[in-house]
Amino acid sequence: MSASTTAPAGTRMDTGEDIGALATIRLGMRYSPELREGLGLTLLLAVLASCGQIVVPIAVQQTLDKGLNAPGGPRLDYVAWMGLAAALAIAVTSVASYGMTSRLFTTSERGLATLRTKAFRHVHDLPLLTQNTERRGALVSRVTSDVDQVSQFLVFGGLIFVVSIGQMLVATVLMVVYSWELALVVWLCFAPLFLSIRWFQKKLSAAYTVVRHQVGVLLGAISEPVVGAAVVRSYGVEARTQERIDAAISDWQDAYTHAQTYTVTSFSLGGISAGLANAGVIVIGILLGFTGDMTPGRVLAFAFLVSLFVGPVQMGTQILTDAQNAIASWRRVLGILETPADLVDPGPDGEQLPRGPIDVRFAEVGFAYPGGPPVLRDVDLSIAAGTRVAIVGETGSGKSTFAKLLTRLMDPTDGAVLLDGVDVRRIEARSLRRSVVLVPQEGFLFDDSIAANVRYGRLGATEDEIRASAAELGIDDWLAGLPHGLATGVGQRGEALSAGERQLVALLRAHLADPDLLVLDEATSAVDPALEMQIGRALERLMQSRTSVTIAHRLSTAEAADEVIVVDRGRVVQRGPHAVLVTEEGGVYAGLHASWVAQHSRQSS
Repeated sequence: MSASTTAPAGTRMDTGEDIGALATIRLGMRYSPELREGLGLTLLLAVLASCGQIVVPIAVQQTLDKGLNAPGGPRLDYVAWMGLAAALAIAVTSVASYGMTSRLFTTSERGLATLRTKAFRHVHDLPLLTQNTERRGALVSRVTSDVDQVSQFLVFGGLIFVVSIGQMLVATVLMVVYSWELALVVWLCFAPLFLSIRWFQKKLSAAYTVVRHQVGVLLGAISEPVVGAAVVRSYGVEARTQERIDAAISDWQDAYTHAQTYTVTSFSLGGISAGLANAGVIVIGILLGFTGDMTPGRVLAFAFLVSLFVGPVQMGTQILTDAQNAIASWRRVLGILETPADLVDPGPDGEQLPRGPIDVRFAEVGFAYPGGPPVLRDVDLSIAAGTRVAIVGETGSGKSTFAKLLTRLMDPTDGAVLLDGVDVRRIEARSLRRSVVLVPQEGFLFDDSIAANVRYGRLGATEDEIRASAAELGIDDWLAGLPHGLATGVGQRGEALSAGERQLVALLRAHLADPDLLVLDEATSAVDPALEMQIGRALERLMQSRTSVTIAHRLSTAEAADEVIVVDRGRVVQRGPHAVLVTEEGGVYAGLHASWVAQHSRQSS
């Protein structure tokens, strides 16, 4: 887990949405320090590349005025030397440009790889409520397409921007040297564009922030029906699903079109300024030529310089668009990294849990989601090491929250959860995950082989160790009956297996991890009857010699536990063996048991 500052669960990832462009770049470079490495040399190469752009205008001017139109007649040797000097300068410029491009590309990709890695890792440290409220497609887009937008700008737009700024400055200096009057004409023609850049930057920034948001919404709208294709087809809601996707596409199109209107306007203004500048230089340049203030070589050189000035300015309007798109994307990625993790790993300074069955203590524990009512209130209980405990209660009573606090997927808002007498917040994350394992109701499987999924319990396990673990659980016959044994593919989200088979893989993964505290969210509540008994036997063996806490949705599970803890409206209202609790008239557990018996009788008949 991250060592970030603790923040309330459910903090939305909008931390970076409101900061300015320069602040975004500074913050981005702090997260990607590679972007600053060797920046001085890269800028020096950029200066050399920019200076090389003025070689041709100078060579043309010198060749005409001092070579071909020399007072004593043409000087061919001078013309030859100027041609050689120009060729040499162009060669140096080409080498500098290649070096700059290569360095900029390498450092940009290294820096953005670091940014992508940090963002992806931090996603796992985000509060669960934040993850649940952010659509999966939108969350993925922050780590993928948003980083791609930043990458494209830094590698290509950033390169053009650096060269263009240098080219404009060098061209301006030389234009002033040749004719301050014509240089003033050029700058006056572009004054309206330069003065409006700040306004365009603000409008484009706001517009492309909306565009990047709509990209996330679009990806979410597309990914959800792909994952839930079976539900879409089963209920015949293809038309409604398509309407939602069409609406997301339309919203993205509207946002992008709105942003492009500012791009088109700025580009058109740049074109008008360029036309006026060229016309002004030609007219005033000819007038200055008649008065003898401009030589033919200088007029021709100035025409080249205007082109060198106008080109970057017109390109700058597109760069401005790309920059705002990239900065909007950069903000969204930084929004992830600037969202504090709710669980702080004490790291090497944290406590280490000794191996062996763990005793559990909830000390006056309370929990509430931000802005919501308490989910758990004043929970104070102890669970002895090696005990099998079942947590029961109505839907919404707080059972699942109990499991999340016990496994430190969330921290309590009041009180403390202690394992072997140590507050879970002081236990090193690696030690906690080695000793405590949660088997959820729907064991998630990755699109890989059974062996690869099982190894998430212990990454270095060999196939022989996996088979030995399966034999200990009594599921080796099932494993041997699969088409390819451990190499059998499970499909996306494990859909190539039945619900019961997915649960067997999850139990095998938990057994291989060899935890000291096992937390199960009713691992047999959604399996097919053919495998229910096999899963039950595997669970019995899995819970041996370790502390186990089962969030029971069916009271048959509670009957087999050493002790039952009854939760009602966020409070522990009863605890004790099943045989005792079921005889307490008027008790919550007796009512739950009676309801379960009646439901079981109806299903049997």
